[in-house]
Amino acid sequence: MADIGDVVVRVDATVRDAISRIDTGGQQFALVLDEDDRLRGIVTDGDIRRAILRGVSLEDGVGTVMNTESKTASIDDSDEDVTALMERYGIRFVPIVDADAKVTGIITNSGRVHTASVANPVVLMAGGRGQRLYPLTRDIPKPMLPIGDTPLLELILRRLAGQGFRDVFISVNYLAEVIMDHVGDGSRFGLHVEYLHEDQPLGTAGALFQLRDRVAGSFIVMNSDLLTHVSLRRLLRFHDDEGFAATVGVREYAFEVPFGVVELDGARVTGMSEKPVHRSLVNAGIYVLAPAALQSLADDEYCDMPTLLGRLMEGGGTVGAFPIHEPWLDVGRPEDLDRARNSLKTWSAL
Repeated sequence: MADIGDVVVRVDATVRDAISRIDTGGQQFALVLDEDDRLRGIVTDGDIRRAILRGVSLEDGVGTVMNTESKTASIDDSDEDVTALMERYGIRFVPIVDADAKVTGIITNSGRVHTASVANPVVLMAGGRGQRLYPLTRDIPKPMLPIGDTPLLELILRRLAGQGFRDVFISVNYLAEVIMDHVGDGSRFGLHVEYLHEDQPLGTAGALFQLRDRVAGSFIVMNSDLLTHVSLRRLLRFHDDEGFAATVGVREYAFEVPFGVVELDGARVTGMSEKPVHRSLVNAGIYVLAPAALQSLADDEYCDMPTLLGRLMEGGGTVGAFPIHEPWLDVGRPEDLDRARNSLKTWSAL
């Protein structure tokens, strides 16, 4: 996974500098950014070759050859939106810009993402026994169940790397050695991975105590049985902008009552509705926490995430909600595992 710096030249660069960057970046293009990382243009191998034929010198400024009217996408656009943009205009890559017009990444038609690194760590909770998937989890921890030829946890790790995250902690307990043998230090995924060891099950939040005094800013906590296309960078920005003590990813859950529902006031019927649909927002298993949240935990204490969030609210902290509308799947039941395996194209990591 290449860093965005591999394909960047500055506005004061020469054509020769751009050629060098294109060669080393291996993408046949370079982004021209100003000192504030705002996009000023794009230069491709073809642009340079045509310019040379016009008599442009390799010592001329890159501004003489760059295209200043290239298409871009917002950091808030989904993967599907960017793919549609690329198909509509027949282009091979799209720079991704944030609200300040700064380039944060690039999506190419080969599926690779070059993105600026994110300093905030991600914690993956992978210590559970996966009892609802037994006997599949008798000898394999749930995060290591294969989706096609790739373990679920590896899909998650590759997507984290694709979004620019570099530091990952994985909490382990049940069959920890299977996870650790496969992931190692995370370097083959472009990540730095460390492990939070649970000598006994500590719930969905207890292992986070081990991060006290180790994280200086907001960090993400995510269940390791989730497949989703949500931008965790966008979630982080929302959390920090709002100044919450914690933010919970939420998702709409709808279910239809298969009968006509009768509404009563005592014995008097006040209304009837045929097979009504009830909608609620449910916990999506993805959170952002401020470091102060860790002060609510004790060493080796069993604590689940709802309990931790409750403590934060009781202490006066504000817990926010971040709606997730992107594709999302909790692989907790056999039917969910089948659904993931039957939609490999959807869940393949970038």
